[in-house]
Amino acid sequence: MITMYKIYSFVCFIFLITTTSCISNKDVVYLQDNPNNPKSFVEPFVQKTYRIQSNDVISIRIKALDQKLVEMFNVSTSGSAPTSSQGLYFDGYTVDQHGNIRIPVLGEVAVLGLTLDEIRVKIEKQLLTDYFNKEADVFVIAKLAGLRYTINGEIRAPGTQTLFQDKVTILEAIANSGDIIITGNRKDVLVVRQFPHGTEMHSIDLTSIDAMKSPYYYVQPNDYIYIKPIKQKNWGVGTNGLQSFTTIVSVFSLLLTTYLLIKK
Repeated sequence: MITMYKIYSFVCFIFLITTTSCISNKDVVYLQDNPNNPKSFVEPFVQKTYRIQSNDVISIRIKALDQKLVEMFNVSTSGSAPTSSQGLYFDGYTVDQHGNIRIPVLGEVAVLGLTLDEIRVKIEKQLLTDYFNKEADVFVIAKLAGLRYTINGEIRAPGTQTLFQDKVTILEAIANSGDIIITGNRKDVLVVRQFPHGTEMHSIDLTSIDAMKSPYYYVQPNDYIYIKPIKQKNWGVGTNGLQSFTTIVSVFSLLLTTYLLIKK
């Protein structure tokens, strides 16, 4: 009777550990809708226009009907924008700690806290005031030199990435890095963001459809994204029922074998 009770207790223990150590489907599926809400439409967060900060790299191209007239204002004499992150690093304009960029001939231009459209208008106005007339048809293209972010933790390809897009969601950033591995915590993704007043940290639940309403749903330049591990990884018993059962049985077999050898 005692032996059967022990066997029954052991089976219950294995069942309990197996079920609690498995990773639920709800923990790995992105943007799950509320079952009580039949609507699938979610009004996304309206992203604020990004304002330039120190250490940002800006690509500025100045064009005109006669391109030779504006060649001296461009870093590259070809007038075409560089297409690689390395080229943008050398040919782009890095915002210094004082919030300025140095453009050939124009010199120091204050851009800290301005939007890209405001920078474009400011440079065009300075060119028309000091160097050209309206007939020259001068126009300026101002863009961020790629959207640079760093992702680390439980991700297949951690590291720093640069995407040449105006808008990037956190899901796109994760997909670009190979997706979160099975032991990554999708319910508590940490986003570290730089602001003029300092650094802010925020957690976002990517398994909830409400994540689309978060101001951190869209990646900003120099964001740091950290994917935390789930508790099952710390336990080390496996990521699914079969792995957990196999691990527990292996440990039990080892203990039983050791006990029998000592008893002999």
